[in-house]
Amino acid sequence: MATREFKLPDIGEGLTEAEIVRWLVAEGDKVEADQPVVEVETDKAVVEIPSPYSGVVVRHGGAEGDTIEVGQVLVVIGDEEDAAADELEERQEPPAEPEPAGRSEPIVGSLSEDAEVLTTSEDRPSNRSTQVKALPLVRKLAREHDIDLTGIEGSGPGGRITREDVEAAIEPASGDGRREAEEPAEEPPEPREASGARPPDEEVEPGPRGEGERRQLSRLRRTIAANMSKSWAEIPHVTTFDDVDATRLVEVRAALGHRYDMTIPMEALVVKAVIPALREYPDFNATLDGDDLVLHGRHDIGIAVDTPEGLLVAVIRNAGSMSVVELAEEVRRLGEGAKSRSLGPDELSGQTFTISNIGAVGGGHGTPIVPYGTVAILSVGRAREKPIVFEDDLVIAPVMPLSLSYDHRAIDGAVGRRFISLVIENLEEPALFLSV
Repeated sequence: MATREFKLPDIGEGLTEAEIVRWLVAEGDKVEADQPVVEVETDKAVVEIPSPYSGVVVRHGGAEGDTIEVGQVLVVIGDEEDAAADELEERQEPPAEPEPAGRSEPIVGSLSEDAEVLTTSEDRPSNRSTQVKALPLVRKLAREHDIDLTGIEGSGPGGRITREDVEAAIEPASGDGRREAEEPAEEPPEPREASGARPPDEEVEPGPRGEGERRQLSRLRRTIAANMSKSWAEIPHVTTFDDVDATRLVEVRAALGHRYDMTIPMEALVVKAVIPALREYPDFNATLDGDDLVLHGRHDIGIAVDTPEGLLVAVIRNAGSMSVVELAEEVRRLGEGAKSRSLGPDELSGQTFTISNIGAVGGGHGTPIVPYGTVAILSVGRAREKPIVFEDDLVIAPVMPLSLSYDHRAIDGAVGRRFISLVIENLEEPALFLSV
């Protein structure tokens, strides 16, 4: 049978490995060229990888939940005609005698305690394993409590077994025999002295810490942790705080939304206000490379997106060339794609400056960590009504908190103040950045 090995390609910047999330084509099934065959998770993205060949899936290079390296066999594709002939031959041949115990042949996908593919009984008609739809953390939870996933009906999308499904199966299993253990025969308490002191020979054991759980961080969470640790360890951070009178910004946002019949994300306006400041102070749109500061000729602005799996930074390419409406549409597209984990690696890396709208989750001032490979990040808080002095009068106005963190190796404090002062000036009068 003619077979072809398809190895895991490098689908992103610096990718070295990926985790198999879900097989889209089972072993023994037909596949067409360019048909998605597997869903894998890289450091930031979940992507579908298409097969470069048509034929029959002979075997998978790993089970769901396995991590494979770039260049390792991802899937083996065989010719459809040869596969049909092999299947007919297998049906006609008697079962093979078991091999001597001393003989050892490599077996891909053999079961271990970490295996993620559950098989049915040994008298199944083919060698294809029955795959249970469940994420690695769900499988791990089931293994820890000796729960058979094949007997659980998944309530998630496409029949996927969720954590709640497993927890529901754990409760009745753990309840057996619990009543007897919880109701021991009562014994009279030991007599104590009037002062309440324990007898000298009584041992005191530490109190219970309560039932807890240990769970492995997801691949995305591990990536976030590694990047944050690297940035914090290597970049000497300086954070400067300020406030913006957002009266005009709020008015202009409402007017633009009314004119174009759409909601204008605050990030779109902030990006538009920051671009002139980045042009005036290009050191903020740069990368520190050894003894060199590399000034980027394009403004690729990263926007932090809060997703159920963790924080992702989606990148608006060449943001300086976009209108407010174009920025609004791109912010919305990237935000939805990040939350659904459908963005590609090139849309989740390579920013030259980052904006984090913590006001979207009710935040105010903060100390944002500079993403590694850049020199600055601007955090924008929620605008709240506060008393301010305006033209010698005390008035109530929406006040927006700003927090600017930057790499002190590349940027001095005076330059940092000038940069944020220009950003404040633009935000307080949007006409200054909408006219350019």
